[in-house]
Amino acid sequence: MSKDAPADDPMLRPRYTGLASFMRAPYRDHDWSGVEIGMIGVPYDGGVTNRPGARHGPREIRNQSSLIRRINQATGVCPYDLCQVADLGDAWIEKPYELEGALDEIAAFFGDVHDRGITPLSAGGDHSVTLPILRAVARDRPLGLVHFDAHCDTGDDYLGSKFHHGAPFRRAVEEGLLDPKRCIQIGIRGSLNDMDLWSFSHDQGMRVIYIEEFYELGVKGVIAEAQRVVGTGPAYLSFDVDGLDPVYAPGTGTPEVGGFSTLEAQLMLRGLAGLNFVGGDVVEVSPPFDPSGNTALVGATMMFEILCLLAQSRVARVARV
Repeated sequence: MSKDAPADDPMLRPRYTGLASFMRAPYRDHDWSGVEIGMIGVPYDGGVTNRPGARHGPREIRNQSSLIRRINQATGVCPYDLCQVADLGDAWIEKPYELEGALDEIAAFFGDVHDRGITPLSAGGDHSVTLPILRAVARDRPLGLVHFDAHCDTGDDYLGSKFHHGAPFRRAVEEGLLDPKRCIQIGIRGSLNDMDLWSFSHDQGMRVIYIEEFYELGVKGVIAEAQRVVGTGPAYLSFDVDGLDPVYAPGTGTPEVGGFSTLEAQLMLRGLAGLNFVGGDVVEVSPPFDPSGNTALVGATMMFEILCLLAQSRVARVARV
């Protein structure tokens, strides 16, 4: 073994070797001692309203994340130098056919993560999984939110259920998990059956940036608005890959033409440095709709950008104590 590829550093081994973990980080399925940021798969898509497949997202994101290296070249951040990072395995569901029970199972898993002081970075799964994650990480106080998506996901009852991937943030506000006046939703677009579909976001004071305004403000303007809205308090970051134009992420459940690009997404994420993030997720990667694997690679890349933000945020919190 050469000195450039030591046996004890999986990051420097050939990428095609070994079992896939998120970013080739150590896999710690049972022993979480010392972990500061835990990457977690949530292989559940029982909340989709049309195209399934996001349950397969975590596994393929892990596979594609072997392409991600240690250092963010644009920002100089190496999250592994800042925090102890590990792959904690999956928050898998024992009874996936019981929708509300499945969400309770996810919340219990993340409650354990939260109790151990670990900052969670998750890969879904459909967007319904964000609600139980918030039930764990926001149970002590409401959080702000930066939300990238083509949809506000503040709908209500659909086909007899209030718990689906089009409603997690409505439920989170109603449950006191989010402070709506510290929430911003970026990239909203697409056709509607009801012009008032996202009225909850507006009525509650959430800042909604429709895609037309996104292009009027530009990336820097959107970053400034996100920083203003979220402020200095604790916040959560949720990235739905359908916020991207489907030319970049076709493998998703509810694609909407006319979205932002992968570069614009990366620039926006990097511009959120300094916000006090206590968790984040990437959701709605559905590998069956993209056999090329590109959507999962995009998901892994956005996870890495969020990992950098979470590491910086955690270090800053420790410095303030």
